[in-house]
Amino acid sequence: MQTYQSWGRYPPAAHTRVLPIRWRTDPIRLSDLSESVLPFAYGRSYGDSCLNNGGALLDVSGLGRFIAFDESTGVLRCETGVTLAEVLSLAVPRGWFLPVVPGTKWVSIGGAIANDIHGKNHHRAGTFGAHVTCLELLRSTGERILCSPERNVELFRATIGGLGLTGLILWAELRLKRIPGAQIAMERIRFSGLRDFAQLSTEDQEFEYTVAWIDCLARGRRLGRGLFLRGDHAPGPSRTSSRGKSRITIPATLPSGLVNRATTTVFNGLYYRAQVRTRQRKTGEYEPFFFPLDGIGAWNRLYGRRGFLQYQCVTANESEGAVAELLDQVARSSEIPSLAVLKRFGTVRSPGLLSFPRPGITLAIDFAMRGATTLALLDRLDQVVAAAQGAVYPAKDARMSAANFRRFFPHWQSFASQVDPKFSSSFWRRVTAA
Repeated sequence: MQTYQSWGRYPPAAHTRVLPIRWRTDPIRLSDLSESVLPFAYGRSYGDSCLNNGGALLDVSGLGRFIAFDESTGVLRCETGVTLAEVLSLAVPRGWFLPVVPGTKWVSIGGAIANDIHGKNHHRAGTFGAHVTCLELLRSTGERILCSPERNVELFRATIGGLGLTGLILWAELRLKRIPGAQIAMERIRFSGLRDFAQLSTEDQEFEYTVAWIDCLARGRRLGRGLFLRGDHAPGPSRTSSRGKSRITIPATLPSGLVNRATTTVFNGLYYRAQVRTRQRKTGEYEPFFFPLDGIGAWNRLYGRRGFLQYQCVTANESEGAVAELLDQVARSSEIPSLAVLKRFGTVRSPGLLSFPRPGITLAIDFAMRGATTLALLDRLDQVVAAAQGAVYPAKDARMSAANFRRFFPHWQSFASQVDPKFSSSFWRRVTAA
């Protein structure tokens, strides 16, 4: 049964109704609705950008059809509710791959555009929106507008990374990338701190994909230690053994969750030391490399009934000092951080007005929600990010202030001029509050 909450399960939201959209040729007359609306597919946004508390949701998961695929050029056209998993199932056996993938394949095409997702290859490929060639947008007036880098450009730029606020994306067209097979040749390198990470990152352009896991509780000389992962597509079979389902599923939500500071400390230490050699190379199927957490169904239940928040930020290019300060504040706090990843963004610009990635270092950390103390820590982290001329990712956010949003996204007023007046979200009302 579909549940209409964010992946972080915070904040809670009460929607007036959920309206299923099943046919792009005959959607609901939005002008007849009394409340605001927001598209919703699979709820993989972590915060409240996919929630519309007090308003209606448009469930677009029924718009899951492929429209056209040119196997000679890799140009794919499909409806907004098609998942990245479905695209990969179609494309990989034919020698094609998505140009950009996030950490889960259970994201809709519309969601990938609306959040302008990024992945391990941002330093080479930029964001998802940079590979969208065309889309059809339904406005609340009933008008259907074709948007592309050459047509209705301002609306196109607002829709890329526009959090579903410019209208309902009915279908989109994008360019896939050629691959030699379904294998990834990868290397994992243990490093002892942020200086080592910075040095490894200077080699990013030699690899298609790079990212690092960080021990976010390490302090002192161990601050910023972790495992650096990098890889490239490799020749091999065109099909994988994956059945597309999680190997295990968390069966129920526990009152307090299983993630706490003690279990995280033990796990981080064991995970860091589990790799005996400093460098480890292997070749394997692409899914474990890109989507490790997809092997655990409903893993968000591990955080308990109060849910969790992911804090993802980016700081300016020469900003290892800012990242060190962020990690130090997290490690010294009494909060419960768990999974943390670090990556250097590249210089490929997105067409999106509200796109999050920019040159610099991005840090993402999951926190169990403990109430006011958790929110206070994240407010302090915002101050460090602002001083480092950075930003916080709206798709992961559930609490940044309106003042910080405007500071982090200086083009927000240009974006606001393209927002459909019928569309809104809990996030948008929060960050535009007077």
